[in-house]
Amino acid sequence: MVEADDEGKSVNDGSDQGREKWRLLVDLLKRQRRGLAIGVFVGLLWTSGKVAVPQLTRMAIDRGIENGGSVVGWALLIALAGVVTGVFTASRRYFAFRESRLTETRLRERLFEHILSLHIGYHDRSQTGQLMSRSSSDLNQVQMFVVMIPLTLSNLALIGTVIVILFLTDPLLAVVALVPLPFVNWTARRFSQTIHPAVLAVQAEQAQLATVVEESVAGVRVVKGFGAEEVQAAKLRTEADDIQRVSLDAARVRARFLPAMELLPTLGIIAVLGVGGYRVIDGEITLGALVAFNFYVALLVWPLRTIGMTIAFAQRAAAALERVHEVLGTVPEILDPPDPGALPGGASVGAVTFRDVRFGYEPDEPVLHGFDVHIEPGTSVALVGATGSGKSTVARLLLRFYDVQEGSVSLDGVDVRDLAVSDVRGAVGVVFEDTLLFHDTVSANIAFAHPDASPDVVRRAAELAGAHDFITELPDGYDTLLGERGFSLSGGQRQRIAIARAIVADPRVLVLDDATSAVDPSKEHEIRSAMETVMRGRTTLVIAHRAGTIAIADTVVLLDQGRVVAQGTHHELLATEERYREVLAAMALAPAQEPGAPTTPGPAADRSSASAGER
Repeated sequence: MVEADDEGKSVNDGSDQGREKWRLLVDLLKRQRRGLAIGVFVGLLWTSGKVAVPQLTRMAIDRGIENGGSVVGWALLIALAGVVTGVFTASRRYFAFRESRLTETRLRERLFEHILSLHIGYHDRSQTGQLMSRSSSDLNQVQMFVVMIPLTLSNLALIGTVIVILFLTDPLLAVVALVPLPFVNWTARRFSQTIHPAVLAVQAEQAQLATVVEESVAGVRVVKGFGAEEVQAAKLRTEADDIQRVSLDAARVRARFLPAMELLPTLGIIAVLGVGGYRVIDGEITLGALVAFNFYVALLVWPLRTIGMTIAFAQRAAAALERVHEVLGTVPEILDPPDPGALPGGASVGAVTFRDVRFGYEPDEPVLHGFDVHIEPGTSVALVGATGSGKSTVARLLLRFYDVQEGSVSLDGVDVRDLAVSDVRGAVGVVFEDTLLFHDTVSANIAFAHPDASPDVVRRAAELAGAHDFITELPDGYDTLLGERGFSLSGGQRQRIAIARAIVADPRVLVLDDATSAVDPSKEHEIRSAMETVMRGRTTLVIAHRAGTIAIADTVVLLDQGRVVAQGTHHELLATEERYREVLAAMALAPAQEPGAPTTPGPAADRSSASAGER
């Protein structure tokens, strides 16, 4: 039975979840059955080489030494068998690691693709460090288990072959040698049951540590700005201590079981030496047979040890697959329709209509209700309202970050829910308040939506955005490599590159989500000039807190508690609407964003403020 929890994750009962996580791996391995089969076949050849050496040794002793035959010939045969075994040893490890890395790569690609497909609400609630841990260390645990599959199969073939040879050589001595094996199996099962929760705890704590590191590095400017290095260091110490504690718990489990798993096969060798020695003296077996017998029993020790290792790797892989499946089992809330429609073409495109829209990040706490707005193609509309009135929510609904609960959002007469998500986001470009630039060249950041854009297109976009002059002054111009998130540039420079990026995307509709709030007021006019250039002849939705930015829009829509309460030009509303003047005055007196509010697009600000206002 599968249910959905509050965060949209799939929650399975224990048996279903166990089957699902292993089915995930089995489905991947089915695609690699040819490579795995080759690895197993090479492993069987390796097994043949391994079992041949003791037989050749037996014959060398019995025929070459005991009967005065040629020892050199047997030595050469043993050397040849050793070389062949060495070649197949390298080959089986190559195929094992090749297939395990392929599994890891495919699973990582699938996980990454799924993470990007998940709705914005999921990312609002998820920790980046947890997702990073699942995409790195957890997948590494899966890879380490997969590499053991062909190796273990060849080891099992070796064990089976050796056991058959032992019984054919001397049944009594074989029983003596193999008595410890059932105890090895029982110990391995106990070890498997005990180590699983310990390993799961280790991986969970590693994810928590990754979260602290990721947040500290990503927010290093905040950490340094508040002199909070010791605060973050204390968090790291706490998580590191937790990892040490649970790792030692897992080590204690291994310390209890692994020595016994290694000792038990060795007892068989001791028994063979004792009993077999008497049988040689009594003439019941030859000296060469006893040497070969001990050789074979010794061959069992390492494969039996690796079975214990495989069990340990399987437990770690099970824990990792469980955590990966938590992500892959999450169903995206924003999906393509079964039969996606198409946007109409023509010269006049970009009409946007919000019709009787009702939406809330929590169903019983609506942010928008009865929201109606129509934007004609090629015109611009500014959304104005107090914090929490739903301005940014409107933009998120247009981009299909979320879907409306009632009403509709249409683009050129087509409900956005009837379009492929990629078509919607290809038709709607956005410049966010907090500009994110990637650790790449300036040119690559501008051409982000169309990586194959020509240098002329990139340059033209930069010129329209007012970014060309400062870009040419950078050390390598358009080829300058920006630091992480583009913090090597000023806020205004980052915004102009973001505007250039939107120009290259060439959307039908442009959303400017508070695009001047992070810019120094003395430089705001430069950004506004770039915005006006981009907006000319293009449908534009402007979300702003500064009067100068609002005034560049053709029409202003005033929102109050999720409803349109007034509409007109900036000057008309200034002259006729008291609430509009009050909102502008409040925005002029206070920062557009309160300290501590999220700086990335997310529902927190709208949701909390709207909830408070509506109560």
